[in-house]
Formats: sequence, structure tokens, C-alpha cells
Amino acid sequence: MRRIALVALAVGLFVPLLASAPANAQATRTWVSGVGDDANPCSRTAPCKTFAGAISKTAAAGEINCLDPGGFGAVTVTKSMTISCEIGSAGVLVSGTNGIIFNAGVNDYLFLKGLDIEGLGTGINGVTFLNGGFLHVEDCVIRRFTGSGISITAPGTTGFEITRTTVFSNGNGSSGAGIRIAPAAGGSSKGVVNRVVADRNTFGIAGDATGGSVKLSIDDSVATNSTLAGIIGTASSGTADLMVMRATASNNATGIQNAGGTTNIRVGSSAIQGNATGVVGTVSSYTTNQLNGNTTDGAMSGIALK
Repeated sequence: MRRIALVALAVGLFVPLLASAPANAQATRTWVSGVGDDANPCSRTAPCKTFAGAISKTAAAGEINCLDPGGFGAVTVTKSMTISCEIGSAGVLVSGTNGIIFNAGVNDYLFLKGLDIEGLGTGINGVTFLNGGFLHVEDCVIRRFTGSGISITAPGTTGFEITRTTVFSNGNGSSGAGIRIAPAAGGSSKGVVNRVVADRNTFGIAGDATGGSVKLSIDDSVATNSTLAGIIGTASSGTADLMVMRATASNNATGIQNAGGTTNIRVGSSAIQGNATGVVGTVSSYTTNQLNGNTTDGAMSGIALK
């Protein structure tokens, strides 16, 4: 009888531990809903209401999905994470602050898909990459931020891919861009902008090697109606290498600009037309481009095809 009592006591002590374990566990997939509650476990049947509420309940390298359209709020991501919402309008609407901040470890990644990120004319950056390993943005719309739609300023060696995304009406006065890659001192950022529309920004797409080095490929993309330049590269301490292929730069103050320093801009199979000035600075052409129809075309230096 004494042995049975001890066993019963042990079981009695163990069961509460089992019952409490799930409350502290993080799921590999969590869910948000416009009618959710952040007090919920963020499961499919009991979703959270915001990305910030869900992220603490999502394991590193896990995924947050949306059950329905809604506004899910700003969030800071400090670990590898996917936020994928392709059901209706999954919104992040902010005023006077950043939309999504990525500030994680050097080997961490952030994958964003299907988001509508709105800055209301006072937001700072739509997506800001402060630290981490790799950023992927796909099928998103990012608009009306005073800084940049996407700002990449992380130090170290980082990568990025931005595809099938629209950046609209970002920047303020003489600064900001639809997409700005400007790694911190000593950093190196390499990546691709593919099938992107940059419309009505201060700068459309900017490779800025003021602190670190930039290697940027722009493919099958459009930079239009920029207050200053549709595509720009600049450098001081680092090197900016921009490869532009099958792109359109139209209706900008300047279509494509090399703003100096150790900046190399190479362009092929692209249309530069309808700008106040087509090309400024040293821009190299693979002789497959259409540079005409600008108020002032400017000139490109030829590169032999191989």
C-alpha cells in the first residue's frame, strides 16, 4: 500500500508539470486574425491579433500566417522568421515609427510575403534591416514612409532578395528611397531586386556605399516618377557595383545616376526615356539600351558584348 501511495504521489506531482508545459512552448507555425486575441496561443483555432503578439509564441525559424485580412501592427523580429500572408490584405499600418524591424543574429533570416505596409506619410521605414544575415521580401506593397520603403543598413556580410514588390511614395525632400541599400561601416551587402516597381519615391532604387560595399543586381524592374533619380549608385569609403538589366527608368528627374566615388553602373537591354535627364555620371552600356526621349539624354560609355 505504501508503494502504491508513493506512485500515486509521483504521478500527482508529474501531471501538473505536463499540463503546464504547452503554455511555455513555442510553435513552429502560428496564426493571426483580425478577430484574434493576443492572449490566445496563436493556434489556428485560437489565433492572435497582432504580429507582435504572435512572434513571442513562434519558435526561431518558424512561420506566422494570416487566417483572414486585417491590420496586424508593427513588429520587431529578433530571430529567423517567416511572415507570410496571402489571404486578402494583411496590413501593417504605422504612424511616426517603423513598420517591420529586422534586428537579429548574423546568421538569421527574415522572409516577408504578401504584406501591405502603410506609413501614412509619417512612418519612418517600411522594412528596416538593422542586423541579421538575409532579408527576402516578396509580393509586398510598401508606401508613404518618410525614410525608405525598404532600408538595409546592417553591418557585416548580408544578403537580400526583393521580388514582385511595389514601393510607392517613399522619402522626404532630398533623402529616402523606395529601396535603399546602405550597409554600415565595413559591411558588405549583396542581393537582387527583381520585378519591382518603384514609383513616386525620392530615389527609386539606391545603392549607397557610403559606409560599406554594395553589390546590387536590378532585373526586370521599373523606376518611375522619382523626385531625384530612378536608379542611383554612390560610394565614398566602399564600392558600389550596380548591374541593371531589362529595366525601365522613366519620368524621373534623372533616369540613372552615378553620384561618384568607386561606383560602377552597368546597364543592358534597358529603356531610359521620358526623364528630365537620362543619364548622369559614368554609366556603362552593353549597347543594347534605348537612351532617348529625355529632355537631355546624357551619354553612356560602351561595353563590348562578349
